[in-house]
Amino acid sequence: MTFLAIDVGNTRLKWSLYDAPRPGATLLAHGAEFLDHIERLAEGSWAALPAPTRMLGCVVAGDAVKRRVQEQMELWDVAPQWVVSSAQEAGLVNGYDHPLRLGSDRWVAMIGARHRMLAQGPARPLIVVMVGTAVTVEAIDAEGRFLGGLILPGHGIMLRALETGTAGLHVPTGEVRLFPTNTSDALTSGGTYAIAGAVERMFQHLAQHTGVEPACMMTGGAGWKMAPSMTRPFELVDNLLFDGLLEIAARRFVGAGTPA
Repeated sequence: MTFLAIDVGNTRLKWSLYDAPRPGATLLAHGAEFLDHIERLAEGSWAALPAPTRMLGCVVAGDAVKRRVQEQMELWDVAPQWVVSSAQEAGLVNGYDHPLRLGSDRWVAMIGARHRMLAQGPARPLIVVMVGTAVTVEAIDAEGRFLGGLILPGHGIMLRALETGTAGLHVPTGEVRLFPTNTSDALTSGGTYAIAGAVERMFQHLAQHTGVEPACMMTGGAGWKMAPSMTRPFELVDNLLFDGLLEIAARRFVGAGTPA
């Protein structure tokens, strides 16, 4: 009995195969592929995998990329299923003005983060940060209501925007410094502090709104870059999206022919 979880971001597709669709399931295999190379999956890293019984994924890269992924899945007899944000799921209430318009990756990561927090202790307000191609900073109250969130460019987008809009600005990636004294360090430090500042502002907003100091979880491929520059305690989690997909899968598939 196997379960395939897929996260299709703006740059890469990440996948994990588990022995069951539930939190705490054993990880059997995992991998990642750049979107330009999705067509390698069926004959490459997926070729030797045991056929998954169930599949659930989230995709932000668009329908064309989703179709390419589904074409690679044709080597198995499994129906592709994709998470779409909704008014509520897995104990999380969606406070977005138009719930269906919330990015599925944000929704899934918040579900994963909230259940991870509840497994560690009592409910409290929570900030969820994803640091990737784009950066999102979400606020959830102690009752499990998503209050709203921020979206800002990731490090790479910030740098490319400055290179495009500023004559003669083509420099290598620098280091984060308290007082940068060269352009490379100034760019890297500016982007890092912009992200850290957005998290700090959301922390202040949520603490003031709830009267309780929030917990904070961070995920994403570039999360490790932010660790030394954060001003509040936080937990760095390898991939909250897979945690969220396992939580959602447990509720959708248990009772539908898949044992827990």
